[in-house]
Amino acid sequence: MTRHLTLPNQLTIFRLLLVPVIGVSLSATFPYHDQVSAAVYATAAATDSLDGHIARRRHLISELGKFLDPLADKILVITVLVILVGQAVIPAWVVVVVFGREFLITGLRFVAANQGVVVASTPWGKSKTLSQNLMIGMLILEQPYPVLRIPALVVVCVAVTATVLSGLDYLWRYRRFVI
Repeated sequence: MTRHLTLPNQLTIFRLLLVPVIGVSLSATFPYHDQVSAAVYATAAATDSLDGHIARRRHLISELGKFLDPLADKILVITVLVILVGQAVIPAWVVVVVFGREFLITGLRFVAANQGVVVASTPWGKSKTLSQNLMIGMLILEQPYPVLRIPALVVVCVAVTATVLSGLDYLWRYRRFVI
């Protein structure tokens, strides 16, 4: 075990450090703040894919990474969605669905881990992440580009559906920990 932070963990910490940058730029009113927010969010979302890929490929999976990576993802997504609710860009019920699913599956993972079972990502979980990231990017960019309003609404519907279906998929796969 190494005493220094691995590259995947550094990327995860970088993603966490981008959260306040996104929060400030999204809440600000300087010219092109929405575009800056979207670019910073896209960078943060890209580090999520990159850190996992590097960790698996280079065999750098760590207990710190297993803890920090999903935490960083949740903090990133929930922070931006809460700001967008405050700006009346997205209805609060969407955030409740997203947060509820995350809370439920995190609890499921905790119960399973206490019994020595790792709840791995599933295709539905990956679809949920991709659709939520796309949704957030579209919602940020629809402010300066109103032509994106209808496509953003479609992506919100897709993301909410993927969020619910991925949650149900995890609950079904790991139902022995629920019942």
